[in-house]
Amino acid sequence: MALNRRNFLELTAATTALTAVGIQAAQAQDADTLRMGIAANGPRHSDPNLTTQGSDNWATEQIYEQLVRPDDGRFALVPEEYVPTLATEWTQSDDARTWTFKLREGVQFHRGYGEMTSEDVVFSYERAINEGTNRTILSNIESVVADGPYEITITLKQPDVNLLGTSIFNNNTSIVSKKAYEEIGAEAFATDAVGTGPYELVEFDPEFGTRLKRNENYWGEKAGIANVECVYIADTTARTLALLSGNVDIIEAVRAPGWIDSILQRDPSLQIDMTTPGSFNTLHVNLTRAPFDNLLVRQALMHAIDRPAVAQALAPMGGTMAGLQPDFFPAGFKIEDLPEELQYPYDPEKARALLAEAGFPDGISFDALCSQREDYSSTMLIVQEQLRLAGFNMNLIIGDHTAYHADNRSDKNTLAMHSSSYPPIPTQIYFQQLASASEVKADGSGGGNYSHYGVAMPGIDDLLGQALAATDYEAYLDYCKQIELQVLRDLPLIGLSTLGFTAVRSAKVDLGYQVESGYARWRFHRATKTV
Repeated sequence: MALNRRNFLELTAATTALTAVGIQAAQAQDADTLRMGIAANGPRHSDPNLTTQGSDNWATEQIYEQLVRPDDGRFALVPEEYVPTLATEWTQSDDARTWTFKLREGVQFHRGYGEMTSEDVVFSYERAINEGTNRTILSNIESVVADGPYEITITLKQPDVNLLGTSIFNNNTSIVSKKAYEEIGAEAFATDAVGTGPYELVEFDPEFGTRLKRNENYWGEKAGIANVECVYIADTTARTLALLSGNVDIIEAVRAPGWIDSILQRDPSLQIDMTTPGSFNTLHVNLTRAPFDNLLVRQALMHAIDRPAVAQALAPMGGTMAGLQPDFFPAGFKIEDLPEELQYPYDPEKARALLAEAGFPDGISFDALCSQREDYSSTMLIVQEQLRLAGFNMNLIIGDHTAYHADNRSDKNTLAMHSSSYPPIPTQIYFQQLASASEVKADGSGGGNYSHYGVAMPGIDDLLGQALAATDYEAYLDYCKQIELQVLRDLPLIGLSTLGFTAVRSAKVDLGYQVESGYARWRFHRATKTV
């Protein structure tokens, strides 16, 4: 990048901003340190059983492992594509209810906490089932039993043909050290958990972020870069300038209109990594708040939102959803393949007519909370303007990203946007965002069903149960498609768009693999860096 007056001022601003969060510019030039700029104010947890803020998963992805996982940079589309990790092999019964896993021998926990055995695996699963953030998904597990030190058997209440994707490759079921948990204590363990991954935790700093170092006793090939730092830089300008100045090596991109083109104009050598489909951006309609308990109002809301336009505004990252799945995922629909009454084309005049029919000829006004993070605020500001044209006056209250998630978890929102990555396993989003067992609670103890669907009105629990009971994959998909249609009839949850999760990195960093799909995080153990 040529250094002119503008660049000089920007680099000075970047150095000042980074110094404020504890980064020294010289450290970024070290080939033994990979620094990631995270789009949030600070970390909340390093325990994979507790992470509710997606940004924290960049660190947990390096520190912890599951029994199996997909290869780096992609989702496993079929069960055969999962890679042995802490388990070396596994079998399932004909009814898909009993699964046996043989564990890898000799795997060592970080910081001298000893060898991983079946006792740690059972402990990790029981903790996840009883206390984790994905309890609904894991509620199908009846028992996890040790069969000697290097084998476990998982018995399910109902069949699950997708168990490897729903429950085994799951943040909550990352394997942690039972001994470390007992010694460190539950409260401290939330920010000082101990895993088996290619990196181990060195420091958890609520102001700075997390510092990791290479696990020299790793069971597999050791990481190529000695240190990883996940630095939390919520400010968009500071994070962007940190990358351009070389003070960080990779950042969570600004998922806002035109940003990718803009940063590539500034430095064409930068590398763009993007998942497809990326995040599923959904909009929860709180059914306990009038007038959104009225189906006519919810139908008006659907006609008021131009979903293809939302996706196009976020190109090249944005994609359109007809329902809750992208059309190329299992159980996904193209808009034109839906029954006509469930297509909901953008029509502000029809939306106004539906509001009038519902008793609101002058429209409605309401408050909605929104995160300041760019992908949330950009999307919701577009939606706000579209709604205004149809008679919905939505007052957006934009605030801190971490606080926003806490408020959603405490049932404080009316239209709550949620952004989360999902694998090609349809029932996962139904579990987390639609099942009655995941209903949000005012005390924060509930799940991610912010609409109260299945409680405030009948939901999809029966269909979901039938899908999960299927031992035939085609039958499973048929039930999932029925769920998609039911949700489009009831409208407790709206699929706004997909948004490819995007990171931008210096050309000096080679990840060691191609990012194609997957969750909004990836591992750095294959990465190399030149100075």
